[in-house]
Amino acid sequence: MGNITKRRSLVADDTQSPEDSPAITLHTNLYEAIIKEDCTAIKALLRNHPVDQPLTIPSNHTCYTSPLPQPTCSIIPIHLAVKYHNAQSLLCLLKHGADPEVRDTGGLTTLELMIVHWPITSTTWTKPGNRIQRILTDQDNAETCLRILCEYGAQVNAQADNSDKVSPLHLAILYGTYPVLSILVQNGAQVNAINEASMTPLHMAADILSKDMIETLIAYDANVNCAISSPGNTALMLAVCSASSKAGRLLAAGQSCIHLLLMHGAKVNAQNCEGLTALHEACFGGREAIINLLLEFEANVNILTRNGESPIYMYLQRSSNLRDKTLFARLLCRTYPLRLTNKQGILPTGIIPQELHSLRQALINLSQKPLSLEEICKKIIRNLCSEKHKHHLKQLLPVKIWSSIYCCYDLAFLLKEDQVP
Repeated sequence: MGNITKRRSLVADDTQSPEDSPAITLHTNLYEAIIKEDCTAIKALLRNHPVDQPLTIPSNHTCYTSPLPQPTCSIIPIHLAVKYHNAQSLLCLLKHGADPEVRDTGGLTTLELMIVHWPITSTTWTKPGNRIQRILTDQDNAETCLRILCEYGAQVNAQADNSDKVSPLHLAILYGTYPVLSILVQNGAQVNAINEASMTPLHMAADILSKDMIETLIAYDANVNCAISSPGNTALMLAVCSASSKAGRLLAAGQSCIHLLLMHGAKVNAQNCEGLTALHEACFGGREAIINLLLEFEANVNILTRNGESPIYMYLQRSSNLRDKTLFARLLCRTYPLRLTNKQGILPTGIIPQELHSLRQALINLSQKPLSLEEICKKIIRNLCSEKHKHHLKQLLPVKIWSSIYCCYDLAFLLKEDQVP
């Protein structure tokens, strides 16, 4: 009988669940104490668990809020607190020596994880009905956690230990966490810091056409004319590219962002490494609202790229742009001299199709025909007096003269129905 009892005892020991071990029990209890923000329990459990040692929880354990999202959960206590935006637990852990700079397996610090797990702005959960929804949308607790981390020495300018080498500000732009920007800058984040690609936070915000972020960064003295080292694009150029893309046109996005940058001193005629200006980019995209906005802020239609391409050359790269006859005429009336080829003698691809032969020939003839002094003067006036000044000029000039400058397009013969697609 004794042997049988002994064998039964051995079987029982062999089948003992791992979650019954003292270490797993300790980890589980500390995990739940952090989730529940039970600071008394956290203090007691930390006597037997190093504060920066990861917690490992069994895959079949159900935590206080929901089943664990991964088969096996291994997470550092302070990272757990910020992931669920538990400010009291975070404060308790920091007071007991938690290191805010400890990194997870992906190389992110506590502050960076805070940004990655920032609450979403729900459009449907007007009153979140369960704890998970409240965690996902609780902006106030998240901001409190971020301020606590900054107060306890989190490095607001540290670069993530990954290939992108982004700062917390860059990470905030990447994840669309707008409220984070002002808190980070107020705590010493460098607003003009660059990432591995030499982009500042303003470059990134302009690229995604985030007006709120652009506005915040400019308010904290972001350099609106800083150029990426290569290819030399400014925030204005990036915003114009995004706004002129297919998605930008479909969504009618970006005009307010571009206007904001221009109003705060963005140089409209700045050129990148290839000599492209914002107007070159806008003309290639062919979006009228963006081109008109740049012209209003005195964009120069006669600047050439390093390859000898003018804005109208870029406009003629796409046949579809020619459908906007009014815009086409406006650009033609400002361009002088009209250069239809680049340095290699190549015509724009948009006027190459056979069905545009008449238009192409008319443009070639126009480019080879010298203008009269009167027409040159008109073009100069149109370029010097941008769109925003032309109505003021109307009050100063006789009606006949003003109309001859602005209302009579001398290139109208190019815009016949049978010549433009």
